[in-house]
Amino acid sequence: MTPAEPTTDGRRLKGQRRRRALIDATVAVIGRIGVPGVSQRVVAAEAGVPPSAVAYYFPTVDELLLAALVDVNDGYLVALERCAEDSDPLTALARVIARAGQPDVRSAAAAEYELFMLAGRGERWRQEYERWAAARHAFFSAGCSLGPTRAESASVAVDGLFIRAYCLPGTHGVEEILAVLRDVVGPRVR
Repeated sequence: MTPAEPTTDGRRLKGQRRRRALIDATVAVIGRIGVPGVSQRVVAAEAGVPPSAVAYYFPTVDELLLAALVDVNDGYLVALERCAEDSDPLTALARVIARAGQPDVRSAAAAEYELFMLAGRGERWRQEYERWAAARHAFFSAGCSLGPTRAESASVAVDGLFIRAYCLPGTHGVEEILAVLRDVVGPRVR
């Protein structure tokens, strides 16, 4: 074994899997009953582990909620990066937004937006929203070559389109979302 190779013992791997299961369970609970329904006991039941396991990895419900937000946000940031790399970035973004209303991603969309509403509670929460806002803004300013004001308008439109796709599933397909994005972005997109 060379020094550059990572080592993972069984306990560490088990811990990573358990932490992953708890975050997934938290997102599922939020998707079903919302942030107010999240407790260590409810998440433990969803994950099929004893409540003490939740407390071991996440001593407070806030830590559990924040970990869920970071995880969901990471997923959307990766999706946004993929959109920027696509030959048609706006259509790729419209597809991601339209999926917010699909059953397989509704829990993640609910978790992200419900948890983002906690951004006013403190700096760490706000940092996650700022991370998402900065990525959206960069997508439009650098990736689509928009000026600061138009990039900000498009960035804000994305939030609204995500919420609309989530709240009114099935009513806003890729083409409708793409039409709004093109209207906001204007003719200067690559």
